[in-house]
Amino acid sequence: MIIDGRKIADEVYASLSERVNRLRRPPRLVIVSCAPNFETQKYLALKQKKADMIGIETRLVVLHETSTTEDFVQTIENALPTADGVIVQLPLPPTVNKEIVVQAVPPAYDVDALNSNTTEILSPVVCAIQEILKQNEINPVDAQVTILGSGKLVGLPAYRWFVAHGSHVSLVTSDTTDVVHYTKNADIIVCGAGVPGLLTLDMIREGVVIIDAGTSEDGGELRGDAHPDCALKARLFTPVPGGVGPLTIAMLLRNVVDCAEYHNPMV
Repeated sequence: MIIDGRKIADEVYASLSERVNRLRRPPRLVIVSCAPNFETQKYLALKQKKADMIGIETRLVVLHETSTTEDFVQTIENALPTADGVIVQLPLPPTVNKEIVVQAVPPAYDVDALNSNTTEILSPVVCAIQEILKQNEINPVDAQVTILGSGKLVGLPAYRWFVAHGSHVSLVTSDTTDVVHYTKNADIIVCGAGVPGLLTLDMIREGVVIIDAGTSEDGGELRGDAHPDCALKARLFTPVPGGVGPLTIAMLLRNVVDCAEYHNPMV
């Protein structure tokens, strides 16, 4: 079964629109970016478009490529009094300390869940994974889970979530030997390596669940870590594009609405 992430996202947006309409004021999202390239600009525009669609006010702050770590921290601090959520759009210039910047976003505003102290808010990718499993009645308890990649956006937050939900998790990195052993024995595979076509049909078993969040550009096209042929064996398969990506944006905006409700309770 191939998962339609756009359809699930539309369901989430419909629910969020109703929640936003019940608030005293629109939720407010501040996005801090730095000299975004063409692809990042497109992604930012998509976030803003979806936010506007459901009634979230967004403000984009674009810093110059010569901006310092202190400039980012000050920008975040200035944004907090009028924001419900703050996003630091990655990547940042190499001269900027990313860890200091993301730690500057307080947990109650950290809708991307990049601050290591953020515990109440799940990362949008993990929210998307959770929603896909929930809608398809897949229980992670005692499942053999293999995660490809240990990045901070997909691999590590997914690892923590599955461990917390009672899964037996293997984290596969570029240093792992016998990768096929881990993929062949997995009930669930989460792709987050950013290597096009890394997972192939001969590396998986029949009935596996494949959640591909490892998007990258290859020859001008957006591709996932899992080769499309993997869908032939998979019980569930999220394609790239159209799978986890659209749902991740919806879950990001759900986090914004959650924060707005927290900052402005109705009672």
